Amino acid sequence: MNGNQIRGNRYRKNLRNTACAFLMALPTLVMAAATPGDKAPDFSEVDAAGKTHSLADYAGEWLVVEWFNKDCPYVKKHYGSGNMQALQKKYTDADINWLTVISSAKGKQGYLEPAEALEVAKSHNLNASAPFLLDADGSMGRAYGAKTTPHMFIINPQGQVVYAGAIDDNDSANPAVIPDSNNYVAAALDASLAGKAVDTASSRAYGCSVKY
Repeated sequence: MNGNQIRGNRYRKNLRNTACAFLMALPTLVMAAATPGDKAPDFSEVDAAGKTHSLADYAGEWLVVEWFNKDCPYVKKHYGSGNMQALQKKYTDADINWLTVISSAKGKQGYLEPAEALEVAKSHNLNASAPFLLDADGSMGRAYGAKTTPHMFIINPQGQVVYAGAIDDNDSANPAVIPDSNNYVAAALDASLAGKAVDTASSRAYGCSVKY
């Protein structure tokens, strides 16, 4: 075996070792996931009006967290029909907190500067929710494992996730299907507030990918 072959073998071995090291490290790069039964991940994010929100602010209270992208057809499905706003109002009127999060990175679809976010909050009638939390670095989205818009999480007063997943069971972007869909978020909240077990504590979230 000549010198070139030896160097080639060493190069390929080093390449394999590097690839193996990368693959072994890969799980640490994958987003965490807020799993029902687990403690909700901490967060501290500033909303479009400049107010900071953290998980600790909602200790002892119910909290719904929703991921949003104004350009996503699935978000348009639920906001254009008024479905999401009605859900927000129904449960915030029952003293449940609701946070709507934008995790789109700057330059990506759905990213909004604070002034733009306030205008979108107004145009989308986001009166029942805090004006969008702006998670441009994606830290909150990754901590929760938010994959789609919308992606929904319900956190109980003890700080545990009791539901994570889609808003309902119909992944069509057509708003006409909403009346015949099973709303997982409403069902989980109603059961929890009545002291009952949540039948569906997790589901596959559908929608547009979060633009980290």
